[in-house]
Amino acid sequence: MILTIIRILEYHDPYTKGHSKNVAALASLVAERMGLPDEMIRKTYWAALVHDIGKIVIPSTILNKEGKLTLEEFEIIKKHPVYGHDFLSTSSELRELAKYVYHHHERWDGKGYPSGLSGEDIPLISRIITVVDAWDAMRSDRPYRKGLPKEVALKELTEHAGMQFDPSIVKIFVSLIEEQGIG
Repeated sequence: MILTIIRILEYHDPYTKGHSKNVAALASLVAERMGLPDEMIRKTYWAALVHDIGKIVIPSTILNKEGKLTLEEFEIIKKHPVYGHDFLSTSSELRELAKYVYHHHERWDGKGYPSGLSGEDIPLISRIITVVDAWDAMRSDRPYRKGLPKEVALKELTEHAGMQFDPSIVKIFVSLIEEQGIG
């Protein structure tokens, strides 16, 4: 069922095609590298797979806009973690994943959304998804720009560690990228 919903999202927002699967695969590698228990690795995979599910109700004119978003449009985009949480929390089996989806745009420095959590108050799985989601988004072509080169995306992650991203997760992720030749 989850894979069907992801497929619907990809039809609605073609630029995210493969994004959810990429983020899920990489996030679970990070969780594994961190030595998390198998159950946490599994939850990381599934939460990452559905992290953008709330975008289903964001108008495609906003998702696929070629130019810069207006402040109003960005406020609409910022609601997708809330919508995703609402969708997923209707199922007792997905309720825990809903929490991780809800917080995947929080920032280490507390300037994220929707709750403005900071540091270790942000659930660990959400912090992992945040780093990997940013990486995949930077590397992918979007309506408003071409994907960034690997070196530029790595520089962005490291420069924003401790502000936007959990620095320990960035360190682990960057080492995975370099060791495994992930592009």
